[in-house]
Amino acid sequence: MDFADRVERVEPSATLAISNKASALAADGVDVVDLSVGEPDFDTPENVVEAGKEAMDAGHTGYTTSNGIPELRDAIAEYLQEDCGLHYERENLIVTPGGKQALFETFQSLVDGVDGRSRSASGTSSRSGDEVVLLDPAWVSYEAMVKLSNGSVSRVDTAQHDFRLEPALDDLEATVSDETELLVVNSPGNPHGAVYSAAALEGVRDLAVEHDVTVISDEIYREITYGVDPVSLGTLDGMAERTVTINGFSKAYSMTGWRLGYVAAPEELIDQAGKLHSHSVSCAVNFVQHAGVEAIRNTDDAVAEMAEAFEERRDMLVDLLADHGVDVAVPDGAFYMMLPVDEDCAALEEQRIGDGDTVDTAWCEGAIEDAHVATVPGSAFGTPSYARISYANSKERLREAVDRLVEEGYL
Repeated sequence: MDFADRVERVEPSATLAISNKASALAADGVDVVDLSVGEPDFDTPENVVEAGKEAMDAGHTGYTTSNGIPELRDAIAEYLQEDCGLHYERENLIVTPGGKQALFETFQSLVDGVDGRSRSASGTSSRSGDEVVLLDPAWVSYEAMVKLSNGSVSRVDTAQHDFRLEPALDDLEATVSDETELLVVNSPGNPHGAVYSAAALEGVRDLAVEHDVTVISDEIYREITYGVDPVSLGTLDGMAERTVTINGFSKAYSMTGWRLGYVAAPEELIDQAGKLHSHSVSCAVNFVQHAGVEAIRNTDDAVAEMAEAFEERRDMLVDLLADHGVDVAVPDGAFYMMLPVDEDCAALEEQRIGDGDTVDTAWCEGAIEDAHVATVPGSAFGTPSYARISYANSKERLREAVDRLVEEGYL
């Protein structure tokens, strides 16, 4: 059986692989502290659950219009206007089964490339696909989605600047050109939790306008920030017509399993992405969309309480790590931090790093096997020598994770 080249070039999700390994160990009776998960450890707010039940009882279980029910698109447009300063109407929105689908449809609509079957026997081609620029460390699925679009990836490192974008603007300027089709910005970001400054985003704007580049602004963690106000790229002069804003309900409203997201963009992109949407998923789940209306309009207090809890955990974890001589870049948003991995730590001195392994991969594999603490290697995000920690876990379990890592020689 022959498989499409674009699929064979994609690796399975590293974050899901670690989570699956943690689940397998747990199934064998091992007590694993899972710091690999990318979802809040809070229940969906009860009023949202009730809204979903009421929608099912009311018979909202069939197809909806492909781009989403009008009530939800109007609620999203109001939120984008009032909270983000973005001017989108109902016609500028597609409601999707999760933010991933919103991103996938955007990449497929904008990125073109070489058909894998047209490559020569040597695997080479006469041209590369459209260039997409990523800011490392970058969420694992961005690169996969570029490859599935037959595009090519260029990367700009921010790790050397404690994950801040402003000091990396010179590198970004050296990378972005008239050949660049798309630039992806994720703020607040996964895996680093950084919130990019207004000055940094203005630098992105200047390059996008100069080179006529479309920018994806992935704002899925927008509501989870600590003492900072994130800037939406589309609000900057010259960016409304070249920004695709992606968001969803998974993180802010703890609705990961409900699968609800959206893309907001100029109507011409919505028209093209709508073709993909209608021929693939048809529409987001009907009663889930009705629950989304309740979430976006009536859960501000629950969102604020969750963000406050994450901030307390962040502060505690930063202090615990500092007590053991580990300094981290303190995140201003999301619920992740990047832990620098020391190749000279006692645990790694006792084991051989295999051929092709990176230090962070060996560290993470050892941490889950020896300390039973699950983390994600930084190399999965394009930044080796780090491990991503999710603090979407209780304070007690976070303390236990640090204690185990210290005891086994990983800190």
